[in-house]
Amino acid sequence: MNKMSEPLDILIFGAHADDAEIGMGATIVKHTAAGDRVGICDLTYAEMSSNGTVEKRMEEAEEAATIMGLAMRSNLGLPDRGLSLNQSCIERITLEIRKYRPKIVFAPYWQDRHPDHIACSHLIQEAVFNAKLRKYAPETEPVNVQQLYFYFINDVYEADLMVDVTDYYDKKIAALSAYRSQFVTGQDTVATPLNQGYVERVEARDRLMGQKRMIHYAEGFVSRLPLLVERFS
Repeated sequence: MNKMSEPLDILIFGAHADDAEIGMGATIVKHTAAGDRVGICDLTYAEMSSNGTVEKRMEEAEEAATIMGLAMRSNLGLPDRGLSLNQSCIERITLEIRKYRPKIVFAPYWQDRHPDHIACSHLIQEAVFNAKLRKYAPETEPVNVQQLYFYFINDVYEADLMVDVTDYYDKKIAALSAYRSQFVTGQDTVATPLNQGYVERVEARDRLMGQKRMIHYAEGFVSRLPLLVERFS
């Protein structure tokens, strides 16, 4: 039987370190500040990134994890720009879910201009389904995730719900700022969409999301299942 870690309240998956921070960094901080155990699993080391190195990106990811107060951060080391819906990848992710036994899982939204974000979204959906199957990898305990939500990275669509993150937004910016190799231009960097005002555009997006409910900043999410409420008052 595989050794299980202390359960998480929330486990967030991203194709690359910084995906979760872009999409829901302030929501993460809001939950860790409330005492929830939140973790991130990055699927790849982003070894195909135009700027930075794997080692530098790992250092930046750990710095961001500290800023956000994560309980854990892991990396499965799957191939960057090589994510595909195959059984090997699905099994690795399924076992990660079973290891940390989260109540709630987050994945990138299934439409995005980066193919790895799309692939990650589909892989997580498959793994969440497999994680509850008693006869799948029977040497590990099944896990029935209560809810799977999707966060936006590059492209924003209509959200099913939003989180008011106004009081925690400075921490999101601080976490994104940890990724200096990606968002800051320097002598050894090449121009990419990420270092051409990307963080400012993310902030503008989150301001626009908040404007729908007259709050300063919000992060939006999507659910494939209807949202359940006990009552409306």
